[in-house]
Amino acid sequence: MERARPPRGGGRRGGGGSPGVTRETVTTMSHHEPYRVCVVCTGNICRSVMGEVMLRQALEEAGLGDRVAVDSAGTTSWEEGNPADPRTVATLARQGLDGHGVRDHVARRFDGSWLPDLDLVLAADHGHLSALRRLARREEDRAKVRMLRSFDPLSEAAGDLDMDDPWYGGTADFERTYDEIAAALPGLVEYVREALAGDAVPDLAGGSVPDRDR
Repeated sequence: MERARPPRGGGRRGGGGSPGVTRETVTTMSHHEPYRVCVVCTGNICRSVMGEVMLRQALEEAGLGDRVAVDSAGTTSWEEGNPADPRTVATLARQGLDGHGVRDHVARRFDGSWLPDLDLVLAADHGHLSALRRLARREEDRAKVRMLRSFDPLSEAAGDLDMDDPWYGGTADFERTYDEIAAALPGLVEYVREALAGDAVPDLAGGSVPDRDR
């Protein structure tokens, strides 16, 4: 049986690093290229799309765009086949980020068979974290699933790692999502830079990112 295809995209996709995480457990990451990252939310039309576009842009600005592949997906099939939410597109456009394929985006559901081919899976909230880790058949794949906001030192320190779903709100809610992702980008970029260099990077599978259902 053919494995469901891993994330879309080639070399010009992005990933990241985290100065705010707890370094209790350390894992040496593979430095194969491209380094593959998938951002995940519920339907793949709001948070994960925004994260995909913003992370890719940040990595390109850091000179890592050709070495990392960034994609996105949802934990459900509720929006499968749909484009990005217009409010997501509008929020990114206000920040000059209406490129990167966001207008051609097609929502899809995350497939657990992709995990062996991915290096980092970024969950928007703890519900996604738990759902994604349940799909992992190996501990090493389970450890790849991490909270996106755990790469923001302030969010990590406050224990406030969930990203609320802006779908239920308006412009201000989408702007808040943008700001939450933006705060995590420096840490994410540094994390991926270290992984590509073959350095030891923190394993967030335990302690600082509890595995619980919402």
